[in-house]
Amino acid sequence: MRVVVTGASGYVGDRLCHALVERGHSVRALVRHTSDVSSLPPHSDNFELAYGDITNYRSLLDAFHGCDAVFHAAALTEPWLPDPTQFFAVNVEGLRNVVRAATATGTVKKLVCTLSASALGPTDGYVADEEQVHPEKTYCSEYERSQVAALKVAQQAASDGVPIVVVYLGIVYGPGKLTASNVVAHLLVELFGGGLLARAGFEKDIFSFSHIDDVVKGHIAAMDKGKAGETYMLTGENASFASLLDMAAAIAGTRKPSLKIPLWVFEILGWLLILVSRITGRPPLVSPSVVHVLRCQWAYSCEKAKRDLGYSPRGLKDGLLDVLPWLRSRELINY
Repeated sequence: MRVVVTGASGYVGDRLCHALVERGHSVRALVRHTSDVSSLPPHSDNFELAYGDITNYRSLLDAFHGCDAVFHAAALTEPWLPDPTQFFAVNVEGLRNVVRAATATGTVKKLVCTLSASALGPTDGYVADEEQVHPEKTYCSEYERSQVAALKVAQQAASDGVPIVVVYLGIVYGPGKLTASNVVAHLLVELFGGGLLARAGFEKDIFSFSHIDDVVKGHIAAMDKGKAGETYMLTGENASFASLLDMAAAIAGTRKPSLKIPLWVFEILGWLLILVSRITGRPPLVSPSVVHVLRCQWAYSCEKAKRDLGYSPRGLKDGLLDVLPWLRSRELINY
């Protein structure tokens, strides 16, 4: 099958390209001229680069030409940007361009669209599934707001008969590129490097953690088995970041952070770091939006994906038993 992957130089897109090539598909990776493509598969009869941008409709027409399926994995995922309109230009209008271009080809039989589970909103005190609808009263971040708007674009496309399948992601972790999306790897590097001396908040946060390899398999299953117009959670074990770090420390036999700092302290720090960021141009390590996310719970069920796609996410401990040795082999951590 001839397949296009947008966001191919990103964390998920990169691993997805490798998996598709290994399965014998002919893959065209959409990247920008400024993208780091060093970890993508080498050029071959089954793999090629296509230079373009999802904000440029005409570049998508060229990239999608003659392809049977599109994986749309491109997105801005940063927790904060000085210009929040960028989230909507890329995550919303970019998806609109992808839908238009995929439809215009006349050959695309399946469009798999990757969105954050935050498009459905927080789940304080319960576990949600694909049926949840975001209340749209408050948002923790502009990124979350853009995901809600992007979901509406996908839903409209499905109503118009576009063969689109939406997959929702929680916190994806595991081996791979150390992009902003690979937040767990960054935290583990800080933990084992001694830079993470305190934990934030009151440990009431809950997130859904899924291993990158399981997520990639889920994407491919969505292409092979997913029904047009359907949505699937490619999430995993629901746990707090504190429990994840404690688990990692126990596996490696190292000390876990014991000092607890209230979230309001981190929020003040976030505002200060944003002021610094506006002066230096460097992204803040902590932003108020991150604190707002940590004040909520984001627990989701992937039972539908298990039933319909054969999705089989591993537990968090098994995932950490994979990622910790990988980080050590890269000399990013030592234990």
